[in-house]
Amino acid sequence: MTENNSVSGGMSELVKTVCVAVEEFIFVFGCYLVIYGHLSPGGGFAGGVILAAVFILIMLAFGKERILKIMPRKRAAFIESLGALLFLAVAWAELYISGIFFRNFIPSSAAGHFKLMSGGTILIYNIAIALKVMAGLFLVFFVLSITRVILEGDKLKMVKKQ
Repeated sequence: MTENNSVSGGMSELVKTVCVAVEEFIFVFGCYLVIYGHLSPGGGFAGGVILAAVFILIMLAFGKERILKIMPRKRAAFIESLGALLFLAVAWAELYISGIFFRNFIPSSAAGHFKLMSGGTILIYNIAIALKVMAGLFLVFFVLSITRVILEGDKLKMVKKQ
């Protein structure tokens, strides 16, 4: 793989075709892990990693120009901050409503166990964590893919790739 065919320019037509074929399935699977994480293996972190993998896959297959149209850096930073604020807002709401920080305020009965909303605020926490993890991992990958570290003498210098 040459420099022109790397992260900045995308990959072959075969890779792009496979990416288009699987990206929706991977995205839906990530959403499934987030939504049903309190009832089955998964949750906010695992789902967020899978959702970040979709954006990373698109970036690897099509290049940074395409991913910047879908998820600009400012939007990713906003989503990451939104996830953290949502997590904190629900925790503070629980403190205000029940008097205890991180105490579930959504009632559930024994008959409602193993239903989507049976976990109370855990679903909201999973969504918040997924937003934070998805955007954070994407930003880390994006920054690492557009920078190059050069050793000049005994000093490291970071420069932006062209």
